[in-house]
Amino acid sequence: MSVETQYESAHYKPGTYAAEHIRITPTTLADGRDFFYLDDDPRYVSGQLTRELKDPRPLTDRFAPHVDAEGREIPVQAPQMRRDPLTGEWIPMATARMNRPITAGPGATASGNPLAARKPGDPYQDGEVPDSDYDVVVFENRFPSMMQVPGVPAEAGYVDGNPLWERKIANGRCEVVCFDPKEDSLPADLPIERIRTVVEAWAFRTAEISAIEGIEQIFPFENHGQEIGVSLAHPHGQIYCYPFLAPKMESELKHTEAYFERTGGNLFKDLLAAELEAEERIVFRNRTWVAYVPAAARWPLEVHVAPVRDGVLSLDQLNDDERWGLAQMYSTLLKRGNAFFDTGDGKGMDLPYISAWHQAPLHDLRREHYRLNLQFFSFRRSANKIKYLAGSESGMGTWISDTTPEKIAARFHELGPIDLESEG
Repeated sequence: MSVETQYESAHYKPGTYAAEHIRITPTTLADGRDFFYLDDDPRYVSGQLTRELKDPRPLTDRFAPHVDAEGREIPVQAPQMRRDPLTGEWIPMATARMNRPITAGPGATASGNPLAARKPGDPYQDGEVPDSDYDVVVFENRFPSMMQVPGVPAEAGYVDGNPLWERKIANGRCEVVCFDPKEDSLPADLPIERIRTVVEAWAFRTAEISAIEGIEQIFPFENHGQEIGVSLAHPHGQIYCYPFLAPKMESELKHTEAYFERTGGNLFKDLLAAELEAEERIVFRNRTWVAYVPAAARWPLEVHVAPVRDGVLSLDQLNDDERWGLAQMYSTLLKRGNAFFDTGDGKGMDLPYISAWHQAPLHDLRREHYRLNLQFFSFRRSANKIKYLAGSESGMGTWISDTTPEKIAARFHELGPIDLESEG
């Protein structure tokens, strides 16, 4: 297909690979939410086959008022957030999430899977995907923690009228990224070509969402595993778009800015250079990315992944070579993460983990001294033990590590070569 027939906008423009091998098809769900197919199947990329765009569910417009038991019209309630006066942190509060379907774990409340492709004849027909198959899809969350409601201003107010407790509408956005149509597949088992499509989804949505007024930080992430608290057992991730800077980001910006003022350097660049010089904690690398256990790792399994090229602030700034390199790195990270703990049969385990993309904030002037990085971690500390965040961690935010970064890296070194180009 030609570049002209591929989806693009004023903000997202596909690179050479995506223009030729990934087709993005937009539509809207029955309640008005944005939905996108990202196809890497050549039949859909070429236009030989097309996707189902009509959502057949009888859903009402998500912004339409509803009528209560007494016949009164009640406007849609936007999620709100309140600022903690002791820390300055914003706390979004979304009561509608209490009604979201849960299909994983002992608290499961639904038998169907809303992230699966539609199954003709299946009695469960409340799935989010209109088609009976897909490669990768992205859509707005039906039960968002943050949401922009038309006509509702993001003006500040006060709880109980007291200026101690500032409140605002949680004027952000939440999206879901489904990695594969198979309900029982694992991200670690996906082919690199599919992970490359997921990487394109992250870059595509970062570019598009960056233009939405009121968004300050875009946070793609993946929760994986029942122990993490995942409510839907399907290979997927999420993208939270905050109308504020998250506390972790604010803390990192504080330190990267102070480092720049003190040395004139970029803290992320110098940390990567220092890890490469030390060598011991580098776990694998390719031409465009480096994965290492940070020298002050707090989790029993923690790996940071950084681009080699300077000046990369966000996922949409990656070039084609870097997006392919990232797909290889992410696949390797998931596979070796699953092999990290020895369960006695040599097969490893389905590792519970959180994969968190740290991108530069959109409008904060300190963004130029930041750098894109992935922070991957698991709170499993052995094949049958979990690192609980107890008194020191939860009560004071002070981590006590049960291992050392060097031991984590040494275990990774047992699982495969450091230089990925030497594989296969």
